[in-house]
Amino acid sequence: MTRPTDFTIQVPSQDPKKNEKQNGSDNSSKTPKNAKKDGKEEDGEELSEEDQQLKNELEMLVERLKENNTSLYRPALETLRTLIRTSTSSMTSVPKPLKFLRPHYPSLQELYETWSPSEEKSLFADILSVLAMTYSDTQPRGTLRYRLLSASLRSSDSPLADPGTWGHEYVRHLAAELGEEYAYREQEVALESGKDKQSTQDSLPGTIEDLRNLAKQCAKFFLSHNAEPDAVDLLDELEMVDGIAHLVDENTFGRVCLYMIRCVTLLPPPDDVAFLRTAHAIYVQYHKFPEALSLAIRLCDPELIREDFNSPGNPLMKRQLAFLLSRAQVPLEWLHSHPPHSPREGDVDLEGEAEYEEEFPDDIMECLSNVHLSQTFREFGKELGVQEPKSLEDVYKSHLENTRAGTSANVDSARANLAGTFVNAFVNAGFGNDKLMVEAEEGSSWIYKNKEHGMMSAAASLGLSLLWDTDVGLSQVDKYTYSSEEYIKAGALLATGILNTNVRTEADAAIALLGDQVDNKSLLLKISAIVGLGFAYAGTHRDELLPLLLPIVADDGVTMELASMAALSLGFVFVGSENGEVTGTILQVFMDRFDRNDKSLDEKWARFMALGLGLLYLGLQDASDATLETLKAINHPISKTAQIIVEACAFAGTGNVLKVQAMLHHCDEHIDTSPKDKEKEKEKEKQDNKEESEQKRDDLFQAFAVIGIALIAMGEEIGAEMCLRQFNHLMHYGEPIIRKSIPLAIGLVSASNPQLPILDTLSRYSHDNDLQVAVNAIFAMGLVGAGTNNARLAQMLRQLAGYYYKEPDCLFMVRLAQGLVHMGKGTIGINPFFCDRTIMSRVAVAGLLATLTAFTDSKGFILDKYHWMIYFLAPAMYPQFLITLDEERNGIPVTVRVGQALEVVGQAGKPRTISGFQTHQTPVRLGTTERAELATEEYIPFTHALEGFVILQKNPGWEKDDKMEV
Repeated sequence: MTRPTDFTIQVPSQDPKKNEKQNGSDNSSKTPKNAKKDGKEEDGEELSEEDQQLKNELEMLVERLKENNTSLYRPALETLRTLIRTSTSSMTSVPKPLKFLRPHYPSLQELYETWSPSEEKSLFADILSVLAMTYSDTQPRGTLRYRLLSASLRSSDSPLADPGTWGHEYVRHLAAELGEEYAYREQEVALESGKDKQSTQDSLPGTIEDLRNLAKQCAKFFLSHNAEPDAVDLLDELEMVDGIAHLVDENTFGRVCLYMIRCVTLLPPPDDVAFLRTAHAIYVQYHKFPEALSLAIRLCDPELIREDFNSPGNPLMKRQLAFLLSRAQVPLEWLHSHPPHSPREGDVDLEGEAEYEEEFPDDIMECLSNVHLSQTFREFGKELGVQEPKSLEDVYKSHLENTRAGTSANVDSARANLAGTFVNAFVNAGFGNDKLMVEAEEGSSWIYKNKEHGMMSAAASLGLSLLWDTDVGLSQVDKYTYSSEEYIKAGALLATGILNTNVRTEADAAIALLGDQVDNKSLLLKISAIVGLGFAYAGTHRDELLPLLLPIVADDGVTMELASMAALSLGFVFVGSENGEVTGTILQVFMDRFDRNDKSLDEKWARFMALGLGLLYLGLQDASDATLETLKAINHPISKTAQIIVEACAFAGTGNVLKVQAMLHHCDEHIDTSPKDKEKEKEKEKQDNKEESEQKRDDLFQAFAVIGIALIAMGEEIGAEMCLRQFNHLMHYGEPIIRKSIPLAIGLVSASNPQLPILDTLSRYSHDNDLQVAVNAIFAMGLVGAGTNNARLAQMLRQLAGYYYKEPDCLFMVRLAQGLVHMGKGTIGINPFFCDRTIMSRVAVAGLLATLTAFTDSKGFILDKYHWMIYFLAPAMYPQFLITLDEERNGIPVTVRVGQALEVVGQAGKPRTISGFQTHQTPVRLGTTERAELATEEYIPFTHALEGFVILQKNPGWEKDDKMEV
């Protein structure tokens, strides 16, 4: 089994000559034959009197072992053992006894073979095992061989049982040889049985039990000597990493789990899952429920999540776990031992909600449902002094733009107003008090300053301004649902879905208000209601939506636009669920339309249906295999695009190197998409070669391959950095569609995390000759800086506004990016990773992917009449705060230190976890790469990661300590 190079055990070289050179003493020419006995070393260095005496004593003991008097053996061996163990050496030299005994090693080996089995022979084998460290070129794995021989000869109660008595270096050497021997024996068994490695697992335990027992002893030694990574690596080499759960204690389990969790992104399947499950078992064993639950969420295992949530008896701990589950948007059905029955077709009932209420207390249900998110967020805004609404000029700061004086720009007022709609919505998101929409005077609403589809986006922007506020929000939006203007009604339906995103209410108003409109005769209202349902119930896995949306996907008579939006909404609702009904329906639609040679599969909308299919497998890894095989049977260009989307989604955030390489291979292909002359086209038709004619223009899959690289790599820092280097190469040598997609991928891999190299790269791309590349790069700048108020980025965007003042499309995108950078006045981010960046929010990833999919053809969607697709970002939006609560769920100000998170895996002692910190009073805003820790021990937190809502309990020992100090 291959292991990541970052985590291999560092052991001395197996070559003694090389080993001695490393240790500063070259004894390579010294053999038993030419060893000098005149008290001088071969290099002319004279031995000290003390060393000469030790050498003589060792040689005398060796001679005694060769004598016939067996009564001398035991004392001689005991003395040898004592001398070897008590010897001291510097870091650069071999211990003196081993150095002086090295010439006698071959003769001692021969002598060992002549002895009959006894306790003395066991002790002899132990000593030879230690000597083999300096003379292991005579045979492979000599240290391990004599160790195993010693174990087979001694009785179970022998004091020689622990290999740790010979010292740390010996155990490290032994561990290295254990891994080699295990791989060798495994290969032997595989060759004998003529089967592959996986099929020989059952026949291995009998042949490797001795190795595993020894590995456990070595692991115990490592754990007791602060070498937890070595213990984990050794047990993983012998494919028994789950056994470490029985070896850890309360002092070592934390460091072991931390190391194992960090290893996960560098391991191939199924080792990554095995590591997570083992770490989870250890956390449960020591009642660390928040840590265990976070791993259960990563594993996407409903049974583990339910067990972890129901395990703690402390109601405060349960409340803290409920906050974690609501942030991860885990379906409520997963938390019940007996989930509620799915309603019958056509039923829109609240039976499921009633059952939830019966099982969970009100306070737990409120935490699970996020109902207080809006109120808490606004109070947070007051504390930070950003409650007042921001105007468009506050964001644009036009007086700082470098627009050339004396030139009249071609101002597109409709486009400028549309940009103002989005900027106002994103900047004031969640505060519910913007001047343009919510608090506009009657009849002078901003909506009426837009045209047609602009009115739709303006009405929908109400949903962002009133984000998470289901009480006031619905009444504000309701008045627009009666408008005579169809576009305003459609926007109001979208707004209803947006403001319910990430929040679950007892009233369940969204399905009641939007469900009726799904059957509306107007295509516009139908699509708005369908997308609104996707927003409102993202990640809930609500079966009630299947009878509403599935028939639309399956209906052959509807347009691809309608069917794909229904499929995408189902993807949002059932994200990461592997739902068989939805999967089967979407695959059937692809096959039926292909069989009928339906041209709708060639439309730009088909990519959204493929994305809907991919979202069902988000983060499920190998669970997507069957679906991928089915897609391969469809011989249409959309099939290849769908395969890439499904595979990228399945391995999202895993950092799987092989999948990244597979995506890079797709970017290698050169596809001629230039239009042919009519004569050549006629010749092609005569040849009747469908495959060639269909495949010649399809390069869409390459756009998703680029985004797929970012999607897979974004969960792991080193992988994310490497993929940025790959993008640099692709930007130079890639096809036009690849170049257009690279800025989007960069935006995804670093969402709400503005780093200088990335900003400089995107700034360079934003001046590209290809305006599509420039537009996507400007939008990516908005994604990278979303909700950060980054001053450098704001300055870059102001310069771009001056640079593109004559290009309405680019200027529109600059304004939109400015709105994103100041999202929620710098309090709302879109990075999908939370809980110290260890858990990936599937709903947030779904929102980001849907937005990027629209930008793969920005001219056809965002810059056309489908600009409302920018609101796909809504499910990814979440406050970046730390709010500390007391036992009654009231906010309490506590002193915390906030700084850049540091990696502490494998570091000795108790290293600092943050650097460059500042001290604040809660509530505080946390950046994507920032970490908080309590400044005093006055309170004890109920969770390991201080972010979001954290419940604190008064430390009973704090007052005593305080008095003692006084």
